[in-house]
Amino acid sequence: MSAAYATFALAPAMRAGGVLANGDYQIHRDFLDFVVEGRPLLFQLSDLDAVSPLASDVPPAIFTAQVRSLLGETDAPLPQGRYVIYGCPECEDLACGAVTAVIERDGDDFIWRDFAWQTEPEADLELNGYHGIGPFRFHGAEYRAALGSLLGSEAEGPRRRVLLIGARVAVLAKLAAALRTIGIGADITREVGEVPAEELRGYGAVAFGRAVTEQERAAVRASFDRAGVQVAYVDGLAPIVPLLVAQIEHALDRSPVEQRRLTRLVAADGEAGVEVTSPCRVRLTAYRLDRLYRTHAQEVFDGVLEAGRHRIALDAKAVRGESFVVARTSGSVLVEAMAR
Repeated sequence: MSAAYATFALAPAMRAGGVLANGDYQIHRDFLDFVVEGRPLLFQLSDLDAVSPLASDVPPAIFTAQVRSLLGETDAPLPQGRYVIYGCPECEDLACGAVTAVIERDGDDFIWRDFAWQTEPEADLELNGYHGIGPFRFHGAEYRAALGSLLGSEAEGPRRRVLLIGARVAVLAKLAAALRTIGIGADITREVGEVPAEELRGYGAVAFGRAVTEQERAAVRASFDRAGVQVAYVDGLAPIVPLLVAQIEHALDRSPVEQRRLTRLVAADGEAGVEVTSPCRVRLTAYRLDRLYRTHAQEVFDGVLEAGRHRIALDAKAVRGESFVVARTSGSVLVEAMAR
């Protein structure tokens, strides 16, 4: 096959979980994305809510089997020599749809070709093929090194537990329940000074409520520093559970900044400024607290944006008073308070 050589690598990525404006939940998934020619392959396809088979929350034996499959050490799981490259983030059912491709060896090289969207055992390339994607030819040594490094690796996986610290126990309890529902562990405390270092190492983020003093925050940071644990710190913007979930999702994002799809959000003067690096669906949700501290949520934009910077006018009623904007794509979340 005459395909030109392309570089191959792996990079952390996530499917952003969250509590949506309509009350639905979206499961959080961490996975490794395929980086082809320096760019996530998922971004080169149409805007998909999907994850690769290399997800961190699958059992080790299944993860290893997926790696060996991609290395060509086992037979293809689908007819015509096809492999699942991206699948449904909620389940493993092919009926939900998956991106598949033929993976074959050519001498020492590996070739990925004939990408297609597939919902049946047999792929219809004419009807559902990604005709502008691939074929990709990868140097065997580079390809095997990237995937082979995952076999028997004892490297630390993503830490998907969050420590919640605040004064409003009812809000913290609701937040913890929401996080657990989308697949993120959560614990509530006001004191970590006596917590053993090995327990602190299980956390990937610490979220502070607005009532937590700077002295208390400094004490928490000192405890993690003594334990040699680096975590992301989240300053809760308001006692609004979906908003706090979005802040925590952003804090847990381990994907390289230069490879993210949603890179900028500003909110001021009744507008939102959004920047994306490739065409994708973007949803903007406004949250606000009224004078009685009741929460109001409104989806203010849902559409596909082309790569670049965009200014989006927001409903004036949705962002009056103390308000906040959440921007969401399938793989990332950004949060900003509305500036006045």
